[in-house]
Amino acid sequence: MKRYESEAVTVYIGTYTSQLLHVDGKSRGIHTCRFDSSTGELISVEVTPGIVNPSYLTLDPECRTLYATQETDYAQDPALFAYRVDPASHGLQYLNHQPAHGSLPCHVATDQTGRFVVVANYGSGSVPVYPVLEDGSLGPASQILQHQGSSVDRERQEGPHAHAAVFDQENRYVFVADLGLDKVMVYAFDPEKGALSPHDPPSAPLHPGAGPRHLAFHPSGRFCFVINELDTTLTLFAYDRGVFTSLQTLSTLPPGSYPGSSCAAIRVSPSGRFVYGSNRGHDSVAIFSFDEATASLAPVGHEPTLGQTPRDFAIDPTGTFLLAANQDSDTVVTFRIDENTGRLQPTGHVAEVPSPVCLTFFP
Repeated sequence: MKRYESEAVTVYIGTYTSQLLHVDGKSRGIHTCRFDSSTGELISVEVTPGIVNPSYLTLDPECRTLYATQETDYAQDPALFAYRVDPASHGLQYLNHQPAHGSLPCHVATDQTGRFVVVANYGSGSVPVYPVLEDGSLGPASQILQHQGSSVDRERQEGPHAHAAVFDQENRYVFVADLGLDKVMVYAFDPEKGALSPHDPPSAPLHPGAGPRHLAFHPSGRFCFVINELDTTLTLFAYDRGVFTSLQTLSTLPPGSYPGSSCAAIRVSPSGRFVYGSNRGHDSVAIFSFDEATASLAPVGHEPTLGQTPRDFAIDPTGTFLLAANQDSDTVVTFRIDENTGRLQPTGHVAEVPSPVCLTFFP
């Protein structure tokens, strides 16, 4: 793979390669792409095979290692994979993998030092912690947390379903959005041992049937936004040293009835002025403005993603473009962000990527 031009940025795309209950995966592995930061064009350069359903990806803080979840059930050896990132080409070289200690691992994150990795296992509601070895490869899990409980939706909340694990900016806490419990679990993090322990209070509760899926912090670190999959809402929390205070909950859909819609991803603009959430079924990105002075969200509008099932989307490091991954129409569509209003304008660039799930920019 050739060395990228100076205006190009690398984007890694996690995909589905096989069939699950909610998707018929068509891809062959992790896509390494070139993104033109002046025009918004995205081009797939190469595919890294050898992993089944590499659905969620993350880079370590120094961008020398990429970690990918193998989102499978117990029969197909769910796992976490580690890849060395070539410093020149940004191509991927397999290092090793470790068992996920649960089913359907769907999210992965590293701590702020890159010494530990945490995974959210959706199927089993478990959360393993892995130490990172000197070369970026994964050591055996040093801790495995198992959530317990259920909530009001008998089909989707019959048990715990850990859907995302996020470290805070100061590397003191880990937050796990559990769709099955209607809670964001809060764990104190020991950065020396890599150990997690329940905080006091141990969770931030959401309203019954919300189904918290992902969360994102404001750049100030004083606010957190949680997107709720099951009832298509967005909840704003004030945040201070492991404690969440609920301030506001808004629908991610326009007025009316949209059966079958559910939320997926959430992102905050680098400026902190806008918050975005994706709606599957309605196939749109909901746009909100955020006023830090009044600690309040206001709806701005909705932009169709020009495809089906926007499983994920990402904002480029400059805050100029938003890329929407349409899982069921096999496309990644580029939008330009209006820096004044937060609204999205299609650029006309549509990349064909089979079953895209997760977008990760190389900074």
